[in-house]
Order: sequence, then structure tokens, then C-alpha cells
Amino acid sequence: MRAGQALLLATLGAALTACGSFGSSRELTPLPAFVPGARLAQDWKASLAGSPIYKFTPAVIGSDRIIVAGVDGKLERLDQGKSVWRVELGKPLAAGVGGDDRLGVVVTQDGEAIAFDVADGSEKWRSQVGAEVLSAPAVTGIAVVVRASDSRVFGLAPQDGHRMWTYRRPTPALSMRGDTGMLTEDNVAVTGFPGGKMVAINLANGGALWELTVALPRGTTEIERLADVVGTPLLQDRRLCAAAFQGRLACFDASNGNLVWSRDISSAVGIGQGTGEIFITDETGAIHALDGSNGASIWKQDKLAGRIPGRPLMLGKYLVVTDAEGYVTALHVEDGSLAARAETDGSEMSGPPTPVDEDSFVVQSVKGGVFGFTLN
Repeated sequence: MRAGQALLLATLGAALTACGSFGSSRELTPLPAFVPGARLAQDWKASLAGSPIYKFTPAVIGSDRIIVAGVDGKLERLDQGKSVWRVELGKPLAAGVGGDDRLGVVVTQDGEAIAFDVADGSEKWRSQVGAEVLSAPAVTGIAVVVRASDSRVFGLAPQDGHRMWTYRRPTPALSMRGDTGMLTEDNVAVTGFPGGKMVAINLANGGALWELTVALPRGTTEIERLADVVGTPLLQDRRLCAAAFQGRLACFDASNGNLVWSRDISSAVGIGQGTGEIFITDETGAIHALDGSNGASIWKQDKLAGRIPGRPLMLGKYLVVTDAEGYVTALHVEDGSLAARAETDGSEMSGPPTPVDEDSFVVQSVKGGVFGFTLN
């Protein structure tokens, strides 16, 4: 087997199945040494039922309300780490929490969307979508948008959960089993698909407004032709950007769909946004900072390569990433140098860090640990 193919299969295995147990059995490179230049402190911790298969990330509602879910169907609201309410839904869950300031939604392993009141956890409605769902729903005042693993997208009415529309598109023979997010803006939902496509969907009726090509599948085998858009698309200064596995990072003019710039960087986790930068973790584990206006390189940090770092989060002067052993690392935004590090429970995170405010964030591990951090 060629070295490049071996790396591809290792990256693909991580993207498709997370890890085989609560803890990494993969051979990772040692933690790099550095002199800390920032303070990264764990403020609180909570525990839920974890899963190495399904992805659960917290939903932050407002400035202090954090809603978390466990695979066993338990939901909990944490305000600054303190439990406000906890409810049991009676069914195992497959996707984490999506919500706005009033309504939260989760999806069960048998494809049932369950909505609840963010204020007290009381159930509002249940709606069967009849499909496997691996991503947290997007909740707007127009529609609750649920993305199925077979590339169908469902629009449910926020009031009672009835199905308003279904968007369908074909799925290649092989695609990544991952958490593909949705960007919602005004009355539009933008999400990526297998085959390198990014589509804007009208939230009112489910119609496709436009389709853009982030990457084109290449190669002769199904594995070589994987080119799935990963993570959540970003809107930055009227540029719409997304990344594809075994493809590229591309930014388009949001007003007309014209390509503004692209870079041949493959990612299995997606991109993060800065004030004028775009941050991406490539498939080798190197982290790149690019100029959002033209894609030019600002810096590259490869000291975490071989530790399977996730999608970056910009938090003030720092960039935060997690790795496959549950370490949280902060990098200086201006040059990518390592600034701080903290450990959690030894297992990888279910998703990227979720910002709470300008200097704090929360992460959730595949073991079910939920950790609140402050970075300054």
C-alpha cells in the first residue's frame, strides 16, 4: 500500500467512525513542548452518556444557557455549569442539540425529531422524519431544518413539527459518515453534500436557490473519488466558503456565486472563521491560517500533526483546537504558536469547541464529559 493511500485510509477511518472505544487506540505523536503564554482554565464539568459513534455537541443559547444531550436520551440545561433542569426523553439519541432562544430540537436513533422548551425542558412536539440523522438540527423561526445521512433535508414547522418540505439529492456510492452542519441566514439554509456540492435551500418551501461546486471527485476508486463537503459553510464579508475532503477550500461571492479564490487543501473536519482570516485543519493535522479575501497563507502550524486535531475555533486573540486524546490547545492567532494546553478525560471530542462568550467555550467528549473553559 502506498504511504499516501495509508494516510488517506487512516484519515477516512477517523472521519467515518470516530474511534472504536472511549479513548484513542491510534498511535499519536507526542505532545509538543512549549512555554505557555496564556491561561486556559477548566471552570466546570458535567457528565452525560457518551458515544463513540454519534456526535453530540452543546448548544449555547444566549450568553449563559448551555443545552447538552446524552446518547441515552437525557437532556440537561447548564447555566454557567450549574444544572437548571434535566429531562429524560425515553429514546436513545443520534444527534445533538439545535436551538434558538425558545425552542430546542434533538433527533432519536429511529429518526424522530423531538422539540422542547429551552426555558424548562418541557416537550413541545415529536415528528418522525423516517431517516438516520447524524447532525444537530438548525432551528429558525421559519423552519426546523433536519439533515439526514442520505442527503435528504427536511423542513419542519417550528410550531407543531409537521413536515413542510423535503429536499432530495442523489448520494454517491461511498460518502463520509460525519456531522455536516448548516448555515442559516435570513430565509436560507446553506449546507454541503457528498460529491463536493454546496446548496442553498429556501427555508419556506425547500426549493434549491443555487448549487456551487466546492470540489470535483477525482480518481478511479470510490475511496479516491470521495469529495464530501465537511463541517459548516462560513459567510465572511459576503464570501461563502466551504472545504471538502480530498478536495479544496473554496470561497464564492455570495451575491452571484462566482468563485473568488480556492486552495488545494483537503480537510476532514472543516473550517473556522476569524475576523479577516479563515482557519482550516488539513487531513495531515496541520493547521493553516489564510487571508479570507484571497486565500494567501498567513501561517501554518504542524506541531499538532499526528494528533488528529479538530476544527479550529477563534476566541479573541487565540485559536482553540482539540485532539484525539482530549487535550485542548490554544494557539496565538497572529502566528500560530502554541499558547496554552489543558486536558479533559482522555477521549476525543464529539465536535469542535463551542463559544460561550468572548473568552469562554465548552466542549463535549465521546465519553460524555462536558467541560467549560475560560481562556485569557
